[in-house]
Amino acid sequence: KTKIFEIKMKILIKPITVGKTSLIMSLVSEEFPDEVPLRAEEITIPADVTPERVPTHIVDYSGTDTCPSLYDETHMACIANVICIVYSVNNKKSIEKVSLVSLVPLILVGNKSDLVEHSSMETILPIMNQFSEIETCVECSAKNLKNISELFYYAQKAVLHPTGPLYSPEEKEMKPPCIRALTRIFKLSDLDNDGILNDYELNFFQRTCFNIPLAPQALEDVKNVVRKNMSDGVKDNGLTLKGFLFLHTLFIQRGRHETTWTVLRRFGHDDDLELTQDYLFPLLKIPPDCTTELNHNAYLFLQSVFDKHDKDRDCALSPDELKDLFKVFPYMPWGPDVNNTVCTNEQGWITYQGYLSQWTLTTYLDVQRCLEYLGYLGYSIIQEQESQAAAITITRNKRIDLQKKQTQRSVFRCNVLGARGSGKSGFLQAFLGRNLRIREDHKSYYAISTTYVYGQEKYLLLHEVLPDFEFLSEADLACDVVCLVYDISNPRSFEYCAKVYKKHFLDSKTPCVIIAAKSDLHEARQYYSLSPLDFCRKHKLHPPQMFTCNTDEAPSKDIYTKLTTMAMYPHMTQADLKNSTFWLRASVGATVFAVLGFAMYKALLKQR
Repeated sequence: KTKIFEIKMKILIKPITVGKTSLIMSLVSEEFPDEVPLRAEEITIPADVTPERVPTHIVDYSGTDTCPSLYDETHMACIANVICIVYSVNNKKSIEKVSLVSLVPLILVGNKSDLVEHSSMETILPIMNQFSEIETCVECSAKNLKNISELFYYAQKAVLHPTGPLYSPEEKEMKPPCIRALTRIFKLSDLDNDGILNDYELNFFQRTCFNIPLAPQALEDVKNVVRKNMSDGVKDNGLTLKGFLFLHTLFIQRGRHETTWTVLRRFGHDDDLELTQDYLFPLLKIPPDCTTELNHNAYLFLQSVFDKHDKDRDCALSPDELKDLFKVFPYMPWGPDVNNTVCTNEQGWITYQGYLSQWTLTTYLDVQRCLEYLGYLGYSIIQEQESQAAAITITRNKRIDLQKKQTQRSVFRCNVLGARGSGKSGFLQAFLGRNLRIREDHKSYYAISTTYVYGQEKYLLLHEVLPDFEFLSEADLACDVVCLVYDISNPRSFEYCAKVYKKHFLDSKTPCVIIAAKSDLHEARQYYSLSPLDFCRKHKLHPPQMFTCNTDEAPSKDIYTKLTTMAMYPHMTQADLKNSTFWLRASVGATVFAVLGFAMYKALLKQR
């Protein structure tokens, strides 16, 4: 696809009779006109009679057009997509007076070739070498209709498939932006990330861009062309990046720019070789009270991306592996705070589970950013979908879930509130299996991982809310379950939880849990009028949950399972929630499923 939906072409000359109006008349009538007007009226060639299926407007400027702005480059760029400058091959003065200041492609047209035996190319070539705006030069004759159709074909081609952004004639090589774009395309097409395009990957690339596979002999012919021209273009019978770039340089040098442009546009690049906004941000309407999640196919795609870059098969991405994964991005999307947001291994590298969790977090909090990231990874192309929007599931309105007392959602948000120093950050990090290791320099206010409720894998997203009691926004309060944390060793800590609950959640349908953090320390009597236990009894809340992350072993995850269960079943009564049998049923098999999930992934890696 291209953003050019119509072409406005201007036939521009100096005030000398060179036959440019005759060219237009000959194109339209397919015969040389007996009488030629001073200037032809604007003509529109319908899309269905042009090779590129794009309507083309031809505007004739006669020698009497003396408006100074006509030759102003900015003005011309605004009123035309391509300019054809006509000269007479039998008149040297018309060549000398050619004006070449332009921001749009130029086509030099040598008319009246029927009047001479020689070509004007020797005179024109130095001009073409001097001005990179010139796409090509065509010699033609309006009288005998020689190259008339070709002239307008090249003019269209100069707009739809310009040389300028791709290639530097002076350097005789592709320009850096073109190399970057094609390198991205190579990496996306290299499905196993081994640095070469094997026959399967070349055929996938061919079908993706041109809708037809290459015959085995055609594949060999392509590789043989590369072999003859460079020693490191083919490796292990596959095309290397250098070979891939060489082929496109060859296409451009041989005038087949449309081949390279077809590839670039298929992978989302615009005329400036940037990814288009339509490609990166496809339309996705999200109704109120609905959330966004990745669907099953999206997770399979992301798993394949992880597998592609996990070279040592340790189920974690080292810094180098992560950097390699994001080479197709224009910037590094994940900062060091991500390592404090998701699960990592002992070396601090993001694990497979942590990797999927971060994608889940991005989709939930900022789906437009997720669409952008998936676009960089080529999701719609590799998965053969219309856009990245196909990767997103929009959940139904939360009110409907409450009415039906069931949900199909997979991601639940828990807002964690508490006074400063109450243990909120420790509570988040404990969910990721960490004790008191909190790096303030890369602090994250989110933590996300999986829990298992009734054998179903769910994502629990913990969000630490800053303790500015008077400035809590709707976003700070919107969630599926609330966690109010206080420090049992600080006598003033619980008061904040009580005030927040009474002001924001007393009449809310959002389930609330009170966490008695730092339970390994001596419990101080709280200065609030009611003890935490009495406060919970009065407001029919579950008793305070004792919690500490100051342990030798990994902190218990039972509380997180309870939070997820309450988020999934907000209609459950407090009596149900207090029932130990209910919690046993909800959490049964959680550890087994977690271990099985990881083991199954490792087994799949071994098979691959």
